[in-house]
Amino acid sequence: MPNPVLRSIHVHPVKSVAGYAPGEAAVQPWGLAGDRRWTLIDPSAKVVTQRQQPRLALARAESLPDGGIRLTAPGREPLTVAVPEPVGTTAVEIFGDKVEMVPVDGPVDSWFSDYLGADVRLAHLDDPARRRPIDPEYARPGETVNLGDGFPLLVTTLASLDALNSLIAQGDHADEGPLPMTRFRPNAVVDGTAPWAEDDWKRIAIGEVTFRVAKPCGRCVITTTDQRTAERGKEPLRTLARHRRFGDRMVFGQNLVPERTGTIRIGDPVIVVE
Repeated sequence: MPNPVLRSIHVHPVKSVAGYAPGEAAVQPWGLAGDRRWTLIDPSAKVVTQRQQPRLALARAESLPDGGIRLTAPGREPLTVAVPEPVGTTAVEIFGDKVEMVPVDGPVDSWFSDYLGADVRLAHLDDPARRRPIDPEYARPGETVNLGDGFPLLVTTLASLDALNSLIAQGDHADEGPLPMTRFRPNAVVDGTAPWAEDDWKRIAIGEVTFRVAKPCGRCVITTTDQRTAERGKEPLRTLARHRRFGDRMVFGQNLVPERTGTIRIGDPVIVVE
């Protein structure tokens, strides 16, 4: 078997919105540079994701050199959004926690609200170094995270996706497969492993950066949303429930916490440290 390598990198500037795949990315303590620093919120200041709004899958955000973002979506004119001035923050609810974020003023609110047919507002995580700690059960003192579901990075493997698609092909909803990796919204995709090898990883190195493997990634309804059409099906949750259930979680991929900063690049070797 060939030595594992980093096959692709994925950055999602706005939570639950499609992102882009650069050739390299800087790894910061709380995640990839530019990844999940923005989110939509509802009038009660609760985070809005594809769980409530599947059409977010069809919108796209790309980071700009100055930290801003460029947005596109079907039927909407492209829009550039600058980083807001940190003149005040709003307590935003994300998975039951309150996180201080900076609301974004300007046309972006109507841009997204008109697109979704719902009242939403964009908010920016201005200071990820101190705004949102990682779950202390899995963190070391002072470790923080961006607006990801709980951890700075998510890694998946192509071999495990192939294995999952083989299981889907044998099930009741074979017509939904094979599924692309975009269903799982990873940050790093690794090639050259055995299927499910990541279950046994404790620490890995990707190029010059080492990571602690915190825990398997429990999957939600977003994985059943076709990222090209925003339509929902049964897979992969039905197959994961039968073959990849860990306790009450249906698992695909592993959550990572960086042990140092640096840059990862497509083609970097991936080494299992322990």
